[in-house]
Amino acid sequence: MKDLKYLAALSIPITAFIGLTLQGYWTFFTPVFSFVCIPILELLLPQDTSNYTSEVSYKRALNKFFDFMLYLNLPIVYGLLFTSLSVVTTTNLETYEFIGIVLSTGMVLGTNGINVGHELGHRQATSERFLGKALLLPALYMHFYIEHNYGHHLHAATKEDPATASYNQNVYAFWFTSTVRQYLNAWNIQKKLLRNTNKSFWSFKNDMFWFTIIQIMYLIIIFIVFGKIGLLFAVCGAITGFLLLETVNYIEHYGLLRGKTKSGRYKRVKAIHSWNSNHVVGRIILYELTRHSDHHYKSVKKYQVLECHEESPQMPFGYPTSMVLALIPPLWFKVMNRRIPREMISH
Repeated sequence: MKDLKYLAALSIPITAFIGLTLQGYWTFFTPVFSFVCIPILELLLPQDTSNYTSEVSYKRALNKFFDFMLYLNLPIVYGLLFTSLSVVTTTNLETYEFIGIVLSTGMVLGTNGINVGHELGHRQATSERFLGKALLLPALYMHFYIEHNYGHHLHAATKEDPATASYNQNVYAFWFTSTVRQYLNAWNIQKKLLRNTNKSFWSFKNDMFWFTIIQIMYLIIIFIVFGKIGLLFAVCGAITGFLLLETVNYIEHYGLLRGKTKSGRYKRVKAIHSWNSNHVVGRIILYELTRHSDHHYKSVKKYQVLECHEESPQMPFGYPTSMVLALIPPLWFKVMNRRIPREMISH
């Protein structure tokens, strides 16, 4: 029964549905819940650093309940998206209500969309990877599948990685550098993958072409069905979703850099190259993404069996609280800079 705690990950879309129903200032329920209520809970509740035994981990990894929890996000995300589109295009809303629904829906696209798509994108089954890509679509971030799996996991905690924030880089500058560089990197990685299999750039195996076509078709369908307001809403919601992801990217590796060997190659990614958090609420809401050190240590590991490594650098707060902190750069630098190992700053 205790594994039902992951149902709490659905609290983000539930708050968005409540906002859609009640409207008015309730349209801001999701951001308030995520960045006020959850941080308060994280400050009040104790951390959990415990790990499962190898036998328990093996059984949990095979338990289909945890997979079902991920699959459930597909109808929820798309259901909320199209309900929101219907509301904003058929209801006489105040401007602030439109903004509130954009923020709430966009946050769902980032958490239950991109975050779950990220988890499924690491799976071996083609069907699960397909679901992962489908969850990236509404945020217009399908290229993330290529860049994250073939780029970020190879270059994490290096200056070559767009998703690793450098020392003293603020989150707003990071939003720009990370989104632009990741998109360009995805095309370069795709070209290398095609070249390695003796395929032409114009091959049907060029996933970046398909991602571009699918996303354009998605926006065209939105425009045809919901008009200009619907298109504006879809684009603004997507931007909200992927900026939420980039804020998570920012806090996950901020200031952490791998050293190099005598040959000039980067040392292997270890648990010390990602910020870890054992704050219970954030762990559940984000499907254990906060145990990020173990995710990079073994990326194929399912979320329900990720472990805490003692040597991992620990965040003083949970991920939701840290995201709020990151939006105030002077405060973020004051809290986090002194926690970064000195030897990493010099690289």
